[in-house]
Amino acid sequence: MTQTAKPADRPLSPHLQVYRLPLAAWLSITHRITGVGLTGGMLLLTSWIVSAAYGGESYAAFSAFVGSPLGYLLLAGFSTALFYHLCNGIRHLFWDAGLNLEIVETRRANMVVIAGTVALTALSWLLALA
Repeated sequence: MTQTAKPADRPLSPHLQVYRLPLAAWLSITHRITGVGLTGGMLLLTSWIVSAAYGGESYAAFSAFVGSPLGYLLLAGFSTALFYHLCNGIRHLFWDAGLNLEIVETRRANMVVIAGTVALTALSWLLALA
């Protein structure tokens, strides 16, 4: 005769919503998301090249779209994702080399990634709009 298993009297493992993830974990998750977003940005750049190949009318229509508020929003998101992915990728190269793995160094690197992203994005937009 088989017996049914008695449920263990221990707490269940908490779900992800219970934990407070460190900033490095959020930056790692965001790094993956921006990688996917960069794929969408590459489609935008490909559309630009294809519109130029199709002639002046097609290129004018694409330029009008990119010059719209939605186009500026897409370009701003693409440039931010690009610079974030670049800065965070450089940080990962340091980690792969065994550098900056201590908690204090990781926190400093977190801030460098965020500051670098903001600075590079702002600089590129200032130069582009000047």
